[in-house]
Amino acid sequence: MAKTKKVKSSGRFGARYGMKARKRHAAIEMAMKAPHICPRCSRPSLKRSSTGIWRCRKCSAEFTGGAYLPRTSVAKDMDRALKGILKTGG
Repeated sequence: MAKTKKVKSSGRFGARYGMKARKRHAAIEMAMKAPHICPRCSRPSLKRSSTGIWRCRKCSAEFTGGAYLPRTSVAKDMDRALKGILKTGG
């Protein structure tokens, strides 16, 4: 697989699709393939098995999440809001 300095793994697309699209694709792909922590066993062994489905290689936990990240920003905001509600007893 071809790589370049500017667009990293998106260098396989060559001169096609434009620089901005290739940089965006490279950033998404790097975030997706980075090690993610399993919510069940707390080990960095989480991998994406298909779109939105994440599986831990250590404890075999399987759950749904975002298409490219196991926890989306919306889910993080919801957890923060729920934690505030539970803290106040409301």
